[in-house]
Amino acid sequence: MARIKITKVKSAIKRSKNQKRILESLGLKKMNQVVEHDDSSSILGMVSKVNHLVSVEEA
Repeated sequence: MARIKITKVKSAIKRSKNQKRILESLGLKKMNQVVEHDDSSSILGMVSKVNHLVSVEEA
């Protein structure tokens, strides 16, 4: 599987609990933090829910 890099670019303040939990489950806690994940359907689904808070690129 291909890998993707996910970077948190916006704060989760004043966001729903669901969006905050998605960011935590992706492993994103701090601003500008970068994590790598496989591009499975579950990860891509989570990214699509918080795409306004993160930046995604191929690793």
